[in-house]
Amino acid sequence: MSVVDTIAAAIDAGSYQPQHFLWSQSGKVATVTLNRPERKNPLTFDSYGELRDTFYALARSKSVKTVVVTGAGGNFCSGGDVHEIIGPLVKMQETGDMPGLLAFTRMTGDLVKAMRHCPQPIVAAVDGICAGAGAIIAMASDLRIGTVRTKTAFLFVRVGLAGADMGACNILPRIIGSGRAAELLYTGRSFSGEEGERWGFFNRLAEAETVLTEAQALAAELADGPTFAHGITKDCLHREWSMDIDSAIEAEAQAQAICMQTKDYGRAYRAFAAKQKPVFEGD
Repeated sequence: MSVVDTIAAAIDAGSYQPQHFLWSQSGKVATVTLNRPERKNPLTFDSYGELRDTFYALARSKSVKTVVVTGAGGNFCSGGDVHEIIGPLVKMQETGDMPGLLAFTRMTGDLVKAMRHCPQPIVAAVDGICAGAGAIIAMASDLRIGTVRTKTAFLFVRVGLAGADMGACNILPRIIGSGRAAELLYTGRSFSGEEGERWGFFNRLAEAETVLTEAQALAAELADGPTFAHGITKDCLHREWSMDIDSAIEAEAQAQAICMQTKDYGRAYRAFAAKQKPVFEGD
């Protein structure tokens, strides 16, 4: 059994205990909590890999219908750990280890691929510092709830790197527009929660004390919906980025015809006819 299969089995058995972040599940909603609050929840080589494997495994989970991602201790994520990631990468640079550097950047990109390809909607509950790879994780989520005190920065340029990291040049312009994305990726400056909401990066703002509960409530609302159809919506949002309009319309025609074959579609009709609220089961 592969690592991904083992994780998926543990998730559905209710026994999943990752080593590098916290995991909890309430009903159909799972919550991933980055948990190194003393350092604003930075990522390590191991946490990158375990997060990647977890999101790939979620595609095989039968019990989890939506996911919330958050950080402990009043911050979301400060990015890659300076000493545990950046230091070793600089040593690779000094020794000319291009294969090692490329292996790392591909691994980090695989985390975003896993998040975008898992069918469950992902809601990011973002408070405090959200920087570097942390900003990428928020960006790669489907929905984002921030706070007034959130400070988000795609700060790769500040450490001598391109803003082109983990799909940022592809995804960020689609959320906030090309001009705004270019400013953030060229300058590495931080933006506030209010600016992020105004630009469309955050779907809405919440109080710091309630941002996680509001994200979980939104995730629970989505989990009670037609979750098979949500997966189709997410897939179309992802695939249609590179399509012309005619191709997109045809893809959506096929996708919607598939959804019309689900039992949830019939449930919705019968509930409407009976003037009742439909109870979706995701099939």
